[in-house]
Amino acid sequence: MKLNDPYGRKFKTLRVSLLNTCNLNCFYCTMGSEEDINFDHRPQKPAAFFSQIISRLHENLDLETIRLTGGEPLLYRELPELIRNLKAIGISKISMTSNGYLLGRQAVALQQAGLKSINISLDAMDEVSFYKMAKRKHLDRILSGIDAALDCGIEVKLNAVIMKGMNQDQILPLVHYAFGKNIPIRFLEVMSMGHLHQDADRYLFSQQQLLDTIARKYQFKRLPRAASATSNYWQTTEGNTFGIIANNSEPFCSDCSRLRLDAEGNMYGCLSSNHPIKLNPADNDFTLKEKLQLAMSQKQLHHFVGSELSMLQIGG
Repeated sequence: MKLNDPYGRKFKTLRVSLLNTCNLNCFYCTMGSEEDINFDHRPQKPAAFFSQIISRLHENLDLETIRLTGGEPLLYRELPELIRNLKAIGISKISMTSNGYLLGRQAVALQQAGLKSINISLDAMDEVSFYKMAKRKHLDRILSGIDAALDCGIEVKLNAVIMKGMNQDQILPLVHYAFGKNIPIRFLEVMSMGHLHQDADRYLFSQQQLLDTIARKYQFKRLPRAASATSNYWQTTEGNTFGIIANNSEPFCSDCSRLRLDAEGNMYGCLSSNHPIKLNPADNDFTLKEKLQLAMSQKQLHHFVGSELSMLQIGG
């Protein structure tokens, strides 16, 4: 099936939100306290459910990358089995986005199942700032998880959401940590999602402000942006790289190739869409192609507009 929109865009990356439960309460995702637990009482869909839908999508789209997200995907009970299933389907790159809180005890099993890379959300390098952002203690668990992933050969990138008035003082400590581990780090402008849909500008720490902060200690040059990439990248004179996902300052909608699947089997062609498209493993080819075309029509052209959906629901 040739699925292109009028601008030549297509779907090559599928982000799969495995569950709506998370063990952190990050400020940009929820408004919870330390005592609150973001727990979805609906039963988790089995690995076979996701595998069947993804297999059908792959047949039609020739997907290149599957990124497993949540909620928190490390809470998904059949995670190694699902990764093995996706590998058997023929997906060339299987990656994951996680807060890393439980990664220390799972890294080896995930690598053996076929996980190639992981993006770990890390918004602070000291306990006080970490608690301010995540409403949880034990930053050391995430740092141990990063070491465990590196030790077993999983490629690691760091993601850090920087919010004005919250954690902008953590930018240089995060850069220092990432460069010391020789792993890339990407900074994210806060997104107008969920409870911040109409209030994100209040917390926006822009791409230029990030660059100005990093320039206090490092010299760097901009690298060419890869097609359909979410990040702009820079390289320091020492050879380390960092990126910025500038949803507000420099949106990347124009060549986006991402498709999203939520924990209930709903498809979204764009993060900004509030309109789920229900998939069913039993959909015939004609119905599936119609739904994919509808998802393609949701894609934005230039500007990321956000959504009332929380990242907890649609996947980070």
